Amino acid sequence: MPELVPIRYGRMIESPFRFYRGAAAIMASDLATTPSSGIRAQLCGDAHLLNFRLLASPERHLLFDINDFDETLPGPWEWDVKRLSTSLVIAGRANGFTDAERAAIVLATVRSYRESMFRYAGLGNLAVWYAQADMEKVQALEAGQLAQGERRRMSKAIAKAHSRDSLQVFDKLTEVVDGRRRIHADPPLLVPIADLLPGAQRDALEAEFRELLERYGRTLPSDRRSLLGQFRMVDIARKVVGVGSVGTRCWIILLLGRDDEDPLFLQAKEADRSVLAPYAGESEYPTQGERVVAGQRLMQAASDIFLGWERVHGIDGRQRDFYVRQLRDWKGVAMPELMAPTSLRLFGELCGATLARAHARSGDRIAIAAYLGRSDAFDRALAAFAESYADRNERDHQALVDAVRTARVTAERVDAAP
Repeated sequence: MPELVPIRYGRMIESPFRFYRGAAAIMASDLATTPSSGIRAQLCGDAHLLNFRLLASPERHLLFDINDFDETLPGPWEWDVKRLSTSLVIAGRANGFTDAERAAIVLATVRSYRESMFRYAGLGNLAVWYAQADMEKVQALEAGQLAQGERRRMSKAIAKAHSRDSLQVFDKLTEVVDGRRRIHADPPLLVPIADLLPGAQRDALEAEFRELLERYGRTLPSDRRSLLGQFRMVDIARKVVGVGSVGTRCWIILLLGRDDEDPLFLQAKEADRSVLAPYAGESEYPTQGERVVAGQRLMQAASDIFLGWERVHGIDGRQRDFYVRQLRDWKGVAMPELMAPTSLRLFGELCGATLARAHARSGDRIAIAAYLGRSDAFDRALAAFAESYADRNERDHQALVDAVRTARVTAERVDAAP
């Protein structure tokens, strides 16, 4: 949606880190020129630190895992590690950390990735597949290394994640209008379909979404398809999400089940070609939505029970791919701006171990472990790369700021993305 692109630029100029979040395509082009081992794995494609977060498993356990798979594609495993490492340096600079503190954070993160890959190399296939980071165990392991205030913040974040579900978003995003539950407007970030299109076009789009839900349901296992069938669609709204995703189509769909207090919020997000495709090769899947879903299911320890995909023909006649998932399901996002060096280092270690587990599920974990070796040579190389690329990111960010200041690029400032 071109009219939303100024919002994306408005978010990207806020800081070097926000620019980095929206610049996955730029970094993909740069990474393609760097050396690699030649060993491939399923990549997240945008493995910055805010794409590692708390998520719910179908068994209602709180897990720590990768979340965003819009750019997922098989490629050189090093690319994900480099994007994660650089994001930690950029966050550390924003917090005023010293050179030594930032280096220690990246070294610990990459060491965690390397040592975890060695551990997975020694396990059988099923043991690797079943591995996951249960947050209760993680909290117990890290509690002794955190200051009292940071332990309280972790406990608060876990409690908050448990509350972020369809009921919570139901109370936050809906209202009763003429006796019917509706999504309330918060333009330009959230625009209900009733405010977006006139009558005939609105009816056509609603019909399109009913068809989308029916066809998307066929991509779910039979038990979850049956569960979806117990809900009815009652409203739709266009939502602006994230930083890099601004400008692509994203819709939230309100469904109700047993009664008007039994909600399910789904998010249908447009899936474009991965930014990695020009350098890592095209997807093997016939639609981009299936590419995203397949990558997510392969890399995550446990995926959303409503994760699926569909290709649609819009009311404008264009064909578009979407993937569908729950809008919120116990999701908790890190707040690096509140982290001291010790807590960001521990968070980086957790991200590194999680990324290693995700790569080990699809790549040759034995070959990757052998390539990494037992020394810290790779760790030190990544620390140097991350500092260098953070410098480049700052220059690119400043170039965008200058372009906006001189009116060569239009930016619109609205509420910040989470």
